[in-house]
Amino acid sequence: MRGRLVVCPTPIGNLEDVTLRVLSALRDADVVACEDTRRTGALLARYGVSARLVSYHEHNETRRARELVERMRAGETVALVSDAGTPLVSDPGYVLVRECVAAGIAVEVLPGPSAALAALVASALPADRWRFVGFLPRKRGELRSVLSEPGGTLVAFESPRRVPATLSLLAEIDPVRQVAVCRELTKLHEEVVRGTLREVALRFAEPPKGEITLVLAPSARSRGSVEDDVEAALRAVAQLVDAGLPRRRAAEIVSNLTGVARNTLYRRTL
Repeated sequence: MRGRLVVCPTPIGNLEDVTLRVLSALRDADVVACEDTRRTGALLARYGVSARLVSYHEHNETRRARELVERMRAGETVALVSDAGTPLVSDPGYVLVRECVAAGIAVEVLPGPSAALAALVASALPADRWRFVGFLPRKRGELRSVLSEPGGTLVAFESPRRVPATLSLLAEIDPVRQVAVCRELTKLHEEVVRGTLREVALRFAEPPKGEITLVLAPSARSRGSVEDDVEAALRAVAQLVDAGLPRRRAAEIVSNLTGVARNTLYRRTL
């Protein structure tokens, strides 16, 4: 007899956003794996749910995943939650899902709150093609690479204290690019500030309070011209490799010169 894993999104702010299906799954689970047992305990208490909680966070993820897989092999049902939003989306959970799949254990993912999706819709920017990059890199070269990659609208998390510096740097790179700064989504002081990077950087000269999600419009360049740039960069890497330079070093040099991601150049020239 095998158990299963149920991935349960939890509210990103307003506790009333939890779904009936998630509450049912939490009630039925033999154990609930969560980042912070106190925070999850408060949510469960709000709805009168009694459950056995175990910690599952970035510092014990590998060890705890093995323990939970053994419990599921014995027939137990494990519910996985993070402190807020959907597990695995910049939160722990990937190791457990991967181990479950490898062990042949069923994984059920329930729909629910996600700050990335809420911010994308609230931004009023194109949502037909988009990508989520987690937290933006801090180094200018890496940040430029992320911004130049094709992929439509870009969604990223940022810490409040770094928002002024990040927006200032982004404004230097592309001042007229549209951006939405989404703060405290679903909470009492929810705020969405839209405008160009230059305008919004001035608005957030001081660190804001609360949790922040940034949404950046697609680059002003057309998709075709971006692809042209990538193809030109790939040809440059190939030429350097033909001249005797190691492929990784060639990809690094061309990435620094063009802004095309190094990993993209390396993989596509293998």
